[in-house]
Amino acid sequence: MLEGKNPRLTLALALQEKARRARRNRLKYYKPYAKQREFHALGARCRERLFSAGNQLGKTFSGAYETAMHATGRYPDWWEGKTFDKATIGWAASVTGELTRDGVQRLLLGRPGLPAERGMAALPADAIKDVRPGTGIPNAVSQIVVRHGGGGDVQAGESVIGFRSYNQGREKFQSETLDYLWFDEEPPVDIYMEGLTRTNTTLGPVYLTFTPLMGMSQTVMRFLVEKAAGTSVVFMGIYDAGHYTKEQADTIVASYPEHEREARAFGKPVLGSGAVFPVPESEIIVTPFAVPDDWPRLCALDLGWDHPTAAVWLAHNLDADIVYLYDVYKRAKQIPAVHASAIKARGAWIPVAWPHDALQTQKDTGVPMRDTYRAEGLNMLPERTQFEDGSIGVEPGIQIMLNRMQTGRFKVFSSCEGWLEEYRLYHRKDGVIVKQMDDAIDASRGGIMSLRFAKTNTVSNFKRYRESWRS
Repeated sequence: MLEGKNPRLTLALALQEKARRARRNRLKYYKPYAKQREFHALGARCRERLFSAGNQLGKTFSGAYETAMHATGRYPDWWEGKTFDKATIGWAASVTGELTRDGVQRLLLGRPGLPAERGMAALPADAIKDVRPGTGIPNAVSQIVVRHGGGGDVQAGESVIGFRSYNQGREKFQSETLDYLWFDEEPPVDIYMEGLTRTNTTLGPVYLTFTPLMGMSQTVMRFLVEKAAGTSVVFMGIYDAGHYTKEQADTIVASYPEHEREARAFGKPVLGSGAVFPVPESEIIVTPFAVPDDWPRLCALDLGWDHPTAAVWLAHNLDADIVYLYDVYKRAKQIPAVHASAIKARGAWIPVAWPHDALQTQKDTGVPMRDTYRAEGLNMLPERTQFEDGSIGVEPGIQIMLNRMQTGRFKVFSSCEGWLEEYRLYHRKDGVIVKQMDDAIDASRGGIMSLRFAKTNTVSNFKRYRESWRS
């Protein structure tokens, strides 16, 4: 044969065939980025997952490939997420029928209207048994019947992937019992809850992939504020995606309007003009480092019970006049002794600024919270948090923090996730700051107001200077 007489031709044909097979079974070659893989893995222990990512970073791609795995039962060796060993019934949904067709359908099945591309997306060609057309929208499909598994512990059968759109209304998300449900783009909360109900019998996974451009919607709040049991969130930013160079990513980030940048580039909810601190998170975060002994430090406390008691630790670089928030503590429904123990463990010598409500007496003891914390060994400041003139206004403290952020004089260690979570959500409604999930932010505002009381560790400094003198 010609192939046997021409090794180069034989090799070329073999490579061509290998490429053809790869195009017809892209699921086999799916290699997620670290954030995508983290999102998948959470499915093993969290029923509800949100993949909040920037634009064009691969969030819908991740949803499509996970859906293809649940439909086919073909899970890669590296897979740590939820698995099914039997045929499944699932839905994929988006905002409109057109967006469902052009987004989730395209990534599962191939480009609409091009039958030759069928099987050249997330669903392998040999797994696609039947494609049932939809109505009213050209090239849209209503269902895909998929061959599931076979061999090993995976039962053979036929899975069904159905398609829905939010503009069909909540009623279209009723009746069916589902093994899983994928929402691509943010759903209204009523549709999300109706969809979640479809998996109550199976307790199967419900996963969302979207860029949070609608701000603090009820759907977003379920994951970021309410943090309902069984929910989880993964944020993915442009620098987490391997298909952009840093220079390309920098250019893309700069091209976005400033009030949309956090959402479109980093997957953080847009607060727009309602953001209390309209400063990109990336401009205030720094990598943690060992705080020098000669930088004055201060701890600031915010009291709570149902909502957390919070404490933050600030270090002041006097030479550059930069304040670093280097640690945070948040815990709800615990007695003062528990909080005091955690605070002292970070340095009992550090002065503690405390809010005016610490002067309120406790119902069970009649003792002010300030005195209770003092009795527990905290180095409480003599007076409540206030400015030098005795005022305690919230807005002046906010403006000082904002000014420092805008001028590069307020930085936060990237390890302070409890504080950063609040920063992402801290916003105004009708001009008024929304008092919700703001405990660490309130503590840090008190710390900034009391910065003049920050102290260095004189014992530590004495020992250091003594050792220096001896050497």
